[in-house]
Amino acid sequence: MKSFTYERATSVEAAAKAAASHDAARFIAGGTNLLDLMKLEIETPTHLIDVNTLGLDTIEATPEGGLRIGALVRNTDLAADERVRRDYGLLSRALLAGASGQLRNKATTAGNLLQRTRCPYFYDTNQPCNKRQPGSGCSAIDGFSRQLGIVGISSSCIATHPSDMAIAMRALDAVVETVGADGAKRSIPIADFHRLPGDTPHIETELKKGEIITAVVLPKPIGGKQIYRKVRDRASYAFALISVGAVIQPDGTGRVAVGGVAHKPWRLDAADEDLPSGAGRVTRRLLLDAEPTEHNAYKVKLVERTLGAVLAEAKG
Repeated sequence: MKSFTYERATSVEAAAKAAASHDAARFIAGGTNLLDLMKLEIETPTHLIDVNTLGLDTIEATPEGGLRIGALVRNTDLAADERVRRDYGLLSRALLAGASGQLRNKATTAGNLLQRTRCPYFYDTNQPCNKRQPGSGCSAIDGFSRQLGIVGISSSCIATHPSDMAIAMRALDAVVETVGADGAKRSIPIADFHRLPGDTPHIETELKKGEIITAVVLPKPIGGKQIYRKVRDRASYAFALISVGAVIQPDGTGRVAVGGVAHKPWRLDAADEDLPSGAGRVTRRLLLDAEPTEHNAYKVKLVERTLGAVLAEAKG
């Protein structure tokens, strides 16, 4: 691990200014992803800004009837919150499907959204990776790509976003609140927060330099049957090959977001409209522009089968 300087932020504004004033600064809270990346020298920040004392660890009702979840709320606390379990069951189930109890005790809401891909070529510093070293190439495209993306990919990157929580947030139409280095506040719809790789896969979100997440806001509950189904190689310590988060209403309408297929949580309004028509039609809409490799072509059928199981469960 390379040497770095450290400070403990005293306010949100001070944290954002400190991050903007360093070329390679990172915020640290739970550190469940960042510290691993630093040990492998994939992430080499010169300055760490500890944000744990900023008080962003509460879950509050909003005037609109939703919930504002502080950026530092731990995954365990969020999944166990009575209001989340009652009104946003999809989110609670997605959180409990991720990582392990020990990691959920440390991992934060903002950190979960910002975790980096688990593409094996990203983690192997002996292999070219545009996400790790822009312009070096993508080893995954001609490599073993069984776990990697099939839609929204580019010639520069086929990595997937690993967050289970983000899939639920996308289906629930959450909004990410931030504060910039100049003190300006922004509200970014989760649909726009994560970027597709294009030719800049190292730029993963819409956050600006120094900008810090302060909360994630859930809109008023929409009811319905809320289901999260995750297909993986083993029961724990494994990221999704495919995951499906869905909210299905009694009339068969609803919303569906898919994980394990793209650089961001994957959801299309046109596919939502097709939910009453069944899993086959929804999958064709969702993956209309899919470009699977020989190793991950199975994901197309796996999405359809997993979604079919979700719809069957929703019907009881």
